[in-house]
Amino acid sequence: MEKVSNIDKLESIKSLQSTISKLENALSQMIQKGANTTLVKKRLRAVRIGLAILENVWDKKPHHYTQIDIVKARDVLEGLFPSIENSYARSKVGSPQRTLLERRIKALELAVQAIENLSNT
Repeated sequence: MEKVSNIDKLESIKSLQSTISKLENALSQMIQKGANTTLVKKRLRAVRIGLAILENVWDKKPHHYTQIDIVKARDVLEGLFPSIENSYARSKVGSPQRTLLERRIKALELAVQAIENLSNT
């Protein structure tokens, strides 16, 4: 895995925690409305796994996920890139939204990279 600065590590962890919080809020609202929650649950689980893997690699925190869970999470995380990149392309240069999206993309890239490195060992 590439050498990652402590600032990038901290920003990536915060970004994934923020993403988890947003997904939890979306899930709660969808449950209240009676909407289909399958996709949000799948994404929430994938981001949680991505965060756990980064914390495992960087901080040696243990995780309880199976190899199958991790591989599925990687696929879901990779599937998030097109929509995030579209939002990024539409965001204004220098805006807080663009900064948030840059950090989210970086965090997801690092999570996918960490999962791939685990899978190859």
